[in-house]
Amino acid sequence: MSIASRGTTTTTRARVGRRTTRTTTRTARGGRARARASADAVSREYVVDATGVMVPTGEYCVNHAETVRRKTRTVHVGNVKIGSEHAIVKQTMTTSDTRDVEKTVAEVIRCADAGADMVRITVQGMQEAKACKAIKETLLARGYTTPLIADIHFAPKVAMMVAECFDKIRVNPGNFADGRKTFENILYETDEEYNAELAEIEEVFTPLVLKCKERGVAMRIGTNHGSLSARTLSRYGDTPMGMVESAFEFARICRKHDYHNFVFSMKASNPLVMVQAYRLLSHEMYKLGWDYPLHLGVTEAGEGEDGRMKSSIGIGALLLDGLGDTIRVSLTEASELEIEPCTRLANLGMKACADNIGVEQFEETHRDFKVFTRRSGDLPEQKDSDAIDLRNILHRDGSVLAAVTTQQLASEDGFYRELGAKLAVGMPLRDIATCDSILLSEVPPASEEKALRSIRRLQEIGCGVIVPVEELKKNPLENAIALVSADQINDPLPAGAARKAVTLNGFESAEQIKAVCASDAVMALIKTKDGESRLHSSRRLFEEIANCGGKLPVIHHMFMPSGDRSDVVIQSGAQIGGLLCDGLGDGVLIQYTGAAKDISLDFLRTTSFGLLQGSRMRNTKTEYVSCPSCGRTLFDLQEVTAQIQEKTGHLPGVAIAVMGCIVNGPGEMADADFGYVGGAPGKIDLYVGKEVVRRGIASEVACDELIELIKEHGRWKDKEVEEVAA
Repeated sequence: MSIASRGTTTTTRARVGRRTTRTTTRTARGGRARARASADAVSREYVVDATGVMVPTGEYCVNHAETVRRKTRTVHVGNVKIGSEHAIVKQTMTTSDTRDVEKTVAEVIRCADAGADMVRITVQGMQEAKACKAIKETLLARGYTTPLIADIHFAPKVAMMVAECFDKIRVNPGNFADGRKTFENILYETDEEYNAELAEIEEVFTPLVLKCKERGVAMRIGTNHGSLSARTLSRYGDTPMGMVESAFEFARICRKHDYHNFVFSMKASNPLVMVQAYRLLSHEMYKLGWDYPLHLGVTEAGEGEDGRMKSSIGIGALLLDGLGDTIRVSLTEASELEIEPCTRLANLGMKACADNIGVEQFEETHRDFKVFTRRSGDLPEQKDSDAIDLRNILHRDGSVLAAVTTQQLASEDGFYRELGAKLAVGMPLRDIATCDSILLSEVPPASEEKALRSIRRLQEIGCGVIVPVEELKKNPLENAIALVSADQINDPLPAGAARKAVTLNGFESAEQIKAVCASDAVMALIKTKDGESRLHSSRRLFEEIANCGGKLPVIHHMFMPSGDRSDVVIQSGAQIGGLLCDGLGDGVLIQYTGAAKDISLDFLRTTSFGLLQGSRMRNTKTEYVSCPSCGRTLFDLQEVTAQIQEKTGHLPGVAIAVMGCIVNGPGEMADADFGYVGGAPGKIDLYVGKEVVRRGIASEVACDELIELIKEHGRWKDKEVEEVAA
């Protein structure tokens, strides 16, 4: 039974004829008009949403081939408006003790000055709720009208109290009416047992709904992947479907009392789960005719570039589909530092919607947003005639390529290190995060002995060397991979070349794609045309490849002529990550030609590997699931996270959760092998998976105890010391 069919019999659906054709015309960038044959031409069922937009019931966004913002109602949060008619709202959350009024006020002011439109504050008890009134009054007295949001878990009475002074209440359906922190596994064998708790939830939740309706206070119904109730887990498991149904149970109570000033969120620390949950939520709302705004966020993303990458993958993927009305980038850093990446992502989403980026309409039949499957291309096979081993120019879990210059090749040792290779007496050796292939724009002349020696040494360790075919015709290079266009796919190889790769721009015809898939090319590189949408043109390309049964590995070649480090992370995460979340792509090549001096080959390599790891493809370093800290945190999260990273950062394939408390439940550590969790002031609990194995460890020795736990489970290895180059 579908989610929408449970308790939603009052929904009215509007259908149109089996083969209705709707044509829309818009002006694309560059002033070119495009006429689009709508997907309505395909035989489907439709609903008309609350704003009159006709949407196929099988879809989750307005148009899979174009960024069109999903129409929503406006939700009022103090003096801020959330919804499709307004700019994307940026928010963050304080980390200070809410009872410390002056410290919390100062933090809210820093966030507001940094550009936060709203600020969330944890309110776990009555003392914090009393402090909230003073916080609000102090801020108003200092001229700050920034709306404040109360973060509520396990405390309906506290929510009622703080609704008197705050502008929005965040409730977690997984624990709002629970009142217990045991996170038990309970089996509900009958519908009667399952539904009995619904009456209890309604009894506990209704007073808050009526209070918010009376006072004009907004609400976020915020489901967390890690804290679904035992009842929801018993029927749905920890799935996106369970997250949506959990939120809908609370939404139905709101709607029953004609209260509609609320938004939804579907947060998870795994970007793939997060994206799938939001898409399913939007899909189900279309079917029901609901139009509530969406709050986007990847929870427990971590810190630094890894945290920004995970957030960019999840949030960016949804924004480019036109989903999302308010966002938070959750980082294990000072709260005001979240606003800068948040602003970049909001601007990315607003620009994509304003420009209506996209491609000519195409029918999409292979991508299924409800079920994650990863497309895998066939790796190159070795031939008897091959002079070198070409089986490792791509990696089965996702490949990283690097664009390099002759000058970089000539630096030898420094170049090898930037490629991620180890050195043994000056010779490069493959490591866990070494680039699989390189792209050269030209062949070094014979006079560049060091550059040519670097090429030979890379080929000897199985690294592919890709060169445009026109350059190879002018200056042959033994065992090179010739990069050709789709029109050149059947041309003979130039002298010395071992294989061919093909570069695509996403707009090739079905006939061209069929020819490419039938060729002996070892890979395809998608380098999108300037000004065109990478997400949509690549979707079309993968659809054509699937139509002809192609198994050619596809590398996302992202060319960036400008920008800083944050641009590289956020743009690659959003544009490429959005495709990898659908399992579309076998690797990445980020090529940067801008002026920023701090964007090195090494940075582009580590960013690329971070993109693959954030998309749950290739693990090359320790994975950290760390919460952003809040007033509930029982230790200095930033300091402890840095300490743990220093001691465990050399354990690729190991995932460690660092959590300030257990309020979101052990399920939030679903992707982690080991957990370091604040259990009480000065005390740490250690987990293996979701199971606590050691309780009440003194914080002074907890990091060492964590290391011992990792060793006990056979996941530890000592740091390697690189051999000094001769």
